[in-house]
Amino acid sequence: MTTQSKNALEDLHLELATLEAQQMRRQLRPADQTEDGRIRLQGKTLLNFSSNDYLGLSRHPSVIEAVKQAAERWGAGAGSSRLISGTMDIHRQLELALADFMQTEAALVFPTGYMANVGVITALVQPGDAVVADRLCHASIIDAVQLSGARLFIYAHRDVEQAEKALRRASGYRRRLLITESLFSMDGDFAPLAELAVLADRCGAISMVDEAHAIGVWGTNGRGYRFESAGGHWDIVVGTLSKALGSQGGFVCGSQTLIETLINRARSFIYTTGLSPTVAAAAQAALVCLKEEPMRGERVRARADELRRGLKDLGIDTLDSESQIVPALLGSVGRTLACAAELEAAGIYAPAIRPPTVRAGQCRLRFSVTSEHSSEDIGAVLRALREWRTRS
Repeated sequence: MTTQSKNALEDLHLELATLEAQQMRRQLRPADQTEDGRIRLQGKTLLNFSSNDYLGLSRHPSVIEAVKQAAERWGAGAGSSRLISGTMDIHRQLELALADFMQTEAALVFPTGYMANVGVITALVQPGDAVVADRLCHASIIDAVQLSGARLFIYAHRDVEQAEKALRRASGYRRRLLITESLFSMDGDFAPLAELAVLADRCGAISMVDEAHAIGVWGTNGRGYRFESAGGHWDIVVGTLSKALGSQGGFVCGSQTLIETLINRARSFIYTTGLSPTVAAAAQAALVCLKEEPMRGERVRARADELRRGLKDLGIDTLDSESQIVPALLGSVGRTLACAAELEAAGIYAPAIRPPTVRAGQCRLRFSVTSEHSSEDIGAVLRALREWRTRS
C-alpha cells in the first residue's frame, strides 16, 4: 500500500467518525431468525415491524417446497448471463406468469428491483432526453436517471399540476419519461395514478410506475394500486419479487417491444448472472398463493388501519399514510433513535429512519405491517409508545 492510498483510507476513517458524531452511522445487525412477525436479534426475540415480507410468503410451505424442487432440478444458481446460457425454463415460466398477473404483454426479471429500475431507465433515455419524477421516488430511480445522462425534472410530491409544468418545460427534449411510485416506501401514501396517466398521455410522454410496495397488498388479487384506483394505462410497470412475494429480484412489465428492447439494451440485465432458479421458483409459487389466499392482504390492511388510528390517538403524526407502511414522524435524529431504543427494550423492532433516506427534520419510525401481526401485536406497540411519550 502506497503512502498516498493509505492517506486516502485515513480519510475514510475520519468520514466514519463524523457520521458517528452526527448519530448517522449505520451498522449491520445479523438476525438469527425471522418468522411469524418476529425477529431474533442478539439472542432476543422481538416483534418485527421492519420487514417488507408483507404477506409472510417467504416462509409459506408452498413457497419453501417450490424452492426445494427448483434446487434439485436446476441447482442454486443460473451460472451465467441470461444472454449466454443462464436462461432457464423457470425464468420463462415466471415471466409468463408475471405478464399474465400484471395483465401486460410481456415481462422481464432482474436480479434485484434496483437493477430493474436502472435497466429500464438507462435503456430508454440518454443525453437529450428528460425524466420527470416525483420528489420522493426511490433512490434507484434517481440514480438511474443520473447514469443515463438525461435531464431530471423533479415535481413536488403527488403534485399533478407541478408534474404538468415540468413536462411542459421539457417539451423540447427528444423523449420524455414520467415516473412515479404507486405506494411511497417511507410516507406510506399513494400517487394520483389516474391523473398522472392521463397527463402523460396528453403530453406525449412515456409513463412508468413502480409498484414495488403495492403488489400483493393492493388491487384485485394483489395486482397493484393501478387496479385499486382505476389508475389508467401505464406504458411501463416495475415491480419487485422481494417484498410481498417473499423472494428476491425485480421485474419490468410492458409491451413485447419494450421487453425486447431491454433484453438488447439494459446493461443491468445483459451484464449480470441470471436470477437464481430457486428464487424464481419461490416467486412463481407466491403468485399462486396471492390468488388462493386473498385474506392475507385483507389482514395487512386491517392491522395497518388499527395502528394508524392508535398513533393518531396518541397525537403522533402519520403523514398521509393510507397503507401498510405507517410512519411515526418524530423529527430529530436523537429523539427518533431514543424512541427506537425504548421500543426495542420493550420487545418491538422498528428501526429509526434518518437522512439521507428522509430529509433532515423528518426522522421517523417506519412501521411495516404484515399479515403475521395480530391486534395484540398492534396493542403492544401502542402501549410502548404511550409509555415513551409519558417519559419523553
